Amino acid sequence: MDDVDRQLIALLRDNARTPVSALAKTLRVARGTVTNRLARLEADGVIVGYTLRLKPQVEEQHIRALMTVRVEGNRTEGVIRALRGDPAVSALHTTNGRWDIVAELRADSLEAFDRVLARIRLVEGISSTETSLLLSSYKL
Repeated sequence: MDDVDRQLIALLRDNARTPVSALAKTLRVARGTVTNRLARLEADGVIVGYTLRLKPQVEEQHIRALMTVRVEGNRTEGVIRALRGDPAVSALHTTNGRWDIVAELRADSLEAFDRVLARIRLVEGISSTETSLLLSSYKL
């Protein structure tokens, strides 16, 4: 990945529905270049899908949690790549200190949440996790 790929991903994170022509104009490259880069990023598994974000109030019925993750050695990039591909992971944050990554998780039920935890714990490179359910949220 080069700087253009990173800029393209940043633009898509902001709005995944941005037309290719607008992406090309912003990046100052040809539309074909954007199309080819998107195809390559998808084929390489860097882009694993496109999604939408909802206001938290819309999804109140969901189980929400924070999972802290300790990564073995120098495997953070691979772990992040695996977690980004999981539909239950709504956000990822790298941190310093005892834990390497904080993952925000969502599931429809406790049974589904249990399956999410089991799936994430199988990701190669994860040495340990700790998960806390979010019970209430308060606006600052």
